Parts: sequence; C-alpha cells; structure tokens
Amino acid sequence: MLSASELKYTLALTRTPNLGDISVKKLLAKVGSAEGVFKEKKSHLEKIDGIGRVRIRNLNRKIQLEEAEREIRFIEDNEIDCYFFKDALYPEMLKHCIDGPVILFGKGNIDLKNKKIISIVGTRKATSYGTTFCEELIAELAPLNPVIVSGFAYGIDICAHRAALENNLQTVACLAHGFNQMYPKSHEKYYSEIFKNGGFYSEFWSSDVFERTNFLRRNRVIAGISEATIVIESAERGGSLVTADIANSYNREVFSVPGRTTDRQSKGCNLLIKQQKAHVLTSAADLIYHLGWALEEKPKPIQTQLFVELEDDEKLIFRYLKDKEKELLDSIAIACDMPVFRVATLLMNMELKGVVRPLPGKLFELV
Repeated sequence: MLSASELKYTLALTRTPNLGDISVKKLLAKVGSAEGVFKEKKSHLEKIDGIGRVRIRNLNRKIQLEEAEREIRFIEDNEIDCYFFKDALYPEMLKHCIDGPVILFGKGNIDLKNKKIISIVGTRKATSYGTTFCEELIAELAPLNPVIVSGFAYGIDICAHRAALENNLQTVACLAHGFNQMYPKSHEKYYSEIFKNGGFYSEFWSSDVFERTNFLRRNRVIAGISEATIVIESAERGGSLVTADIANSYNREVFSVPGRTTDRQSKGCNLLIKQQKAHVLTSAADLIYHLGWALEEKPKPIQTQLFVELEDDEKLIFRYLKDKEKELLDSIAIACDMPVFRVATLLMNMELKGVVRPLPGKLFELV
C-alpha cells in the first residue's frame, strides 16, 4: 500500500497530460517511485524507452499536485479505497494487463482472492431471451460461487448484477464515472445490496467529466479483471463487442450466446462465433468445461474402473494416468510408446467406458 505522500505523487503522475497508464508504469519501473519521477531531471526521463520529450513536457506542473490533493480529500471524506497496481488487493488478473489502471478506486466489500471471476456484458436493450438466459446461467453457476462482474448499465449488465445477488453471489460493478455520481440514476436502488455483497470499481476521479469515451476505458477493466468474458445479446456494433475484443487481446476466454440470425440483438454474438473470437455458450457446462473449473472439484469415487474390460494398450494408458493423475495427450503417447493418433482413439474408447475424461488443453485424467 502506498504512503500518503506517494499516493499524492502517483495520482499527480496519472493526471499528467500525455502520460497514460503504460507510460506511468514505465516511469515507475525505471525510477522506483512517483515522487522520484517528479524530482528526476526531465533530460533523464525522456531517454527512457517509450517516453520521450513530448510525454514528459507537462511534468512537474504545480496544478497536478494540487488536483491530487483535492482528490485525496474527496477520497478520505467518502471512505474510498485506493488500490495501486502492485498492491496485494489490486485485482490479480488486472495486474497482468499492460494498460490496466495504475490506481483503481473501490467501494464495498470486494474479495477476489482465490475466486472464480467472470464478466458478463451485453446490450442495454435486452430481450426476454437474453435476460432469461443470464438469470439461468448464473443460477447454474451458483454452486461454484463465482464473482460476477459487469458494468452497472441497463439491460444485461444490471440483470447480471441482480441475478448474482439473488443467488447470494458476490458481484462487482465497474463504473464509467467517479464516485461523486451514480449512472444510471435509476440503478441507485441496487447500490446498498451490491455494496454489501461485492462493490464498485472505478478509475475515474470526482472531477472527471462523464462522457462516452469513459465507457471504453471502463470496458478494459471489465475484460481485464476476470478470466472470461461472456457476451449475452449484442447488436452488430456496441460496447459489448469492444469488451470481447479487449478480452481477446488479453488472451482471456470469450464466450458468446448464439441466437437466431434474424434477431437484431443476436447479430453481434453470432458474429463473434462466426469469426472464431468466442466459444459458443449454451449452458453453464460449456463455461465450466473450457475454464477447467471442474478440476478444482474432488472427483467422486466410482467403481466403473473395476468392472470394465480394457485392451492391453488401454491398460497401459490406465496405469500411466494412475501414476500421473492427469497428463497431456502427446506426453501419454511418448510415455506409452504409441503414435498420437492411436492414443487419441484409445482415450476416446476409454472415455466411452467411463474410465477417463478429457480436460481443457488436451489433458486427460482418470474418472
């Protein structure tokens, strides 16, 4: 956690024109502290790779430190949490995003440690098909206790938050404005419930103007904070598709709910699937399989293995997996001295016999 002084200088640094999150992180990595950056000679800073004279020409302006001091007073008066991108409580997945916010503001009772986290986004003009799917999906996932992240907007977003609350799941709303306001105003009635069982994140200051470009910045937080982004209903263009593209750029899993080709609010989802930018999502089982969440569950002991008849080569694979627990297809083939195509066929037969099961990433394990 940053000291009071370092927080002020870090906030001021992020407020410097021409310095984005990536540039600020480069400066901090090279100099060691935000205060050190302000005190370092500009001639030294401009030589840092990716910085240059243009990016640091507005540094050391007195107004930046004054703005930071005013924002700190607002933060203290409103009991807002500040998470530096290297802090333990900063969202772990977001730490791996090069353009993630240097400082993230939070309110509520957010606990992301060792949690399964998914983001759900979609159109503001949701249909009954979309909202029903969203509600049923979250209800099916409830036993796994995931954290549901969304953008607090109309339509699918608020549906996801409400469904999470109804299933006693933690939910996190990522805002496109500072904590001095609430948008949309009609969603203020959900504030206390979300605050108690989750909370809110924002990178925006109380002095920031609320404008459309804020939503694009907010979307990268939604995509970056979770291990997967789910798109439930989207037109051919919209913020949800942008969020999906960002998630893909972060090498995160993306899922899309298919719909009829004639439905306007399914065109974007169908396009993601057509362009192979998203997995098809028809039920919670699809998500669980691709994310490997079932790996964390203790397998139920069954007696199938004791009674099925296995071929000699199948027995060889069985004995190998019994020692290894789970292994890659290629590694099984090498260890058992068999061609990959032969092992693939045997594994499929063993799966049908209820002896093995496939896992994400071409892994296999005994049932």
